[in-house]
Formats: sequence, C-alpha cells, structure tokens
Amino acid sequence: MTRRQEIGPKYVLLVGDGMADYPLADLDGRTPLEAAHTPNMERIAACRVGLVKTIPTGLSPGSDVANLSLLGYDPTRCLTGRAPFEAASMGVVLGDQDVAFRMNLVTLDRRSDREIVMVSHSAGDISTPEGRAMVETLRRELVLPGIRIHAGVAYRHLLVWKDGPLTAETIPPHDVLDQNMASYLNPEGQDPIAAVIRRSWDILKEHPVNLARQAQGLNEANSIWLWGEGKALRIPRFRDKFGLQGGVISAVDLLRGIGVYAGLEPIMVEGATGYLDTNYAGKARKALEALKDLDFMFVHVEAPDEASHNGSIREKLQAIEAFDAKVVGPVLRGLEAFPDYRVMVASDHFTPISIRTHASDPAPFAWAGKAELASGKKGGSFTEASARASGLYFEKGCELMPSFLGRAPYRSESLDTAAVLK
Repeated sequence: MTRRQEIGPKYVLLVGDGMADYPLADLDGRTPLEAAHTPNMERIAACRVGLVKTIPTGLSPGSDVANLSLLGYDPTRCLTGRAPFEAASMGVVLGDQDVAFRMNLVTLDRRSDREIVMVSHSAGDISTPEGRAMVETLRRELVLPGIRIHAGVAYRHLLVWKDGPLTAETIPPHDVLDQNMASYLNPEGQDPIAAVIRRSWDILKEHPVNLARQAQGLNEANSIWLWGEGKALRIPRFRDKFGLQGGVISAVDLLRGIGVYAGLEPIMVEGATGYLDTNYAGKARKALEALKDLDFMFVHVEAPDEASHNGSIREKLQAIEAFDAKVVGPVLRGLEAFPDYRVMVASDHFTPISIRTHASDPAPFAWAGKAELASGKKGGSFTEASARASGLYFEKGCELMPSFLGRAPYRSESLDTAAVLK
C-alpha cells in the first residue's frame, strides 16, 4: 500500500453475516440479537438504527446479493452468479466461455436411489487442510472435458467449466438441509450438473480423509455440490463510485471476490476460518492497521451465519457476542486515534435458525460518527425490533452506502412493518 499524504475521514463497515433472526421459543420469544450481550453494537445503535432491504424483490437471498447491496451496488444490474466472485478471490481468471461454479464438499445420506438426504452443506465444518486434500484428489481423478477444479477454504471450492451449463437450475445446499434430493440427483436424468456430482461419489468414498473422519464419528465429505454459477462481470470500482480507497477482510472467498471486483484490497488474516473459531481479534487489528493507509474498510464475519445453518442457538449467541466483543469493540476503540470516522454495523441478511437458511426480510443496520459516539447517547438496541421501530428504512439496499458515506441524505421511507418483517 502507498501511504496517503492527507488524512480524511475513515469509514468502516462491519458485517455479522446472518445475525438477524426470528423470535425463538427456546429464547423466550426473543431473537438471538435480543438475547445476546452486545454493548458495542448498542452504543452505535443509540445514534442511529434502521432496516435495509438488501435482497431486491425477485432475487434469492444470498450473501452475494446482500453484500453487493451493502457496498452500494445494485445486484439487479450487475450480478451473474456468486461463483465468479469466488474465482476472483482465488486469483482464477475466467475466460469469455468459462462458467464458474461454487463447489461445496457436502455430506449426503444415500439411503437408496429414492432417498438421498442433504445432511450437511459443509461436510460437518470440514477443515481447510482436509478439504484441500480431497480437492487435490478430485483434480486428479474427476477428469472431464473443459472442467478445471480449484481448491478454496474449508468446504468452499471452485469448478470452472468451459461452455458449461450457464442456465442450469442449481440449488444452494444450505437451502435443502435434511431434505431428500434423490429426484434432483436422478441417475436416469440428463442434467449435466447432477451427472458431475454423481461422478464424485466413488472418488470420495474411500478417501483417507473420510476414513479418518468416519473413525472420529464426524460427517464425511462424500459428495461435491455445484451451484451459484456465473460468468465474469464488470462493475465500477468502489474508488470510482465514492472516491475512497478501500480494503476487505473476510475468510470467505465470495466476500473477498466481491471486494476484488470492486477494487478493494484483500487483506489476509492468519487464523480467519469463517467458523466460530475464527480470529476475530486479528480481523479488528488488521482493519485498524490498514486504515492508516486506506479510507474505507469492509470487515466480514461469517460465524453467525454458519451457526444458523447448523441450527445451533448456542453457537449463534456465541458468534454474535464474539463479533461484538472482539471485532466491534476493538474497532471502536482503535478508531479514536483518527481525527474523524464513521462506523456501521449490519447483518447482511436474515438467517433464521428455525429454517436454517437465508431469508429476504429487510435486515438491521446501525451507524454513527465520531462526534455522535462522543456525545455518550444511551439506550441503544441493535435488534430487529428496534430497527423496525425506528422508522428508518432503505427500500433500495444500494442507497444505504452513499448515505453512510455522506454522499446522499438519509431519509425514512414508507415502511409496512407487517409486510417486511416477520
């Protein structure tokens, strides 16, 4: 990085992926955000809290759609699929004829040809060394015309298919947990996606990693799963849109890839996993160090979303509280070294534990500037209910970022609370 000569305001966006949720009986009718101890997010919310529709009507509630919106991009105009972002993060250049697919390592319970249940979208939270060992075997043995396989992180990998089926109807595996996928994987069908998935079964069945996981009573990575296909895209750089040089910190290739396309500098953090054990403190520290040279930092934490997909209330509470204590708190303290700043915390989308997948409900956000935080306002609450009650609502998610940056005034829009929040 080249050190900047002038020091302007600093801007930080902190995203707890999938923090937003529905009320849960096991939490006495509260959501995880309501039940968790989050004093740092509450401090920001005391200044300003609201809702943002990060998922435009008609689009699937994926992290690609939601985080493009948060960064000020309209996904209805620029999105072709999530996999090209992951390719960009991995340094994989897509040719004009290439179609990129996200390739998960998953756990299927193949009880019979008529009953194949999606047990885990992440092969039981498989580790990166395990995942890469399996992908290396797939690269050698899953040899098909026009197909290249690239190793990513943990269960998240990439398959690039020259002249691949761009219009195929693929399914995110976290959307079909505990569901029977036999009809989708029908061996008598003509679907090329299902055919490639089935080809992986014999390759992975006796893999040493799976044998070791089986001996430990862990879920096996006994199948690949292809989804999120798309081709290379072009979007304007964040610097050209907003006049700010920025960086991105995330353990997830998708989020880093969005940053790469937006011209944000990807900053790696040792020990960042995307799981509950991620290096929260390292993310906060690296973000503050980068702000000495950059104007804007986008810091993403995946753990709350993974906890929701796993259906674990305990893990989600732990992830939210770790995000607040180890990321939001240290960033707030570190920002005091700068003459001026604004900081925003947001849930990119809902990931309700009750359904274990994403939902399209408008998500809560809160932001504050240095002077507002110094005033010591009290009584903030970063919850779905407080965001709804505030009346501050962005119908177009891509309009939140310019308002946060001071490029456009924020305004309350008409909000039908019964329609937008369950």
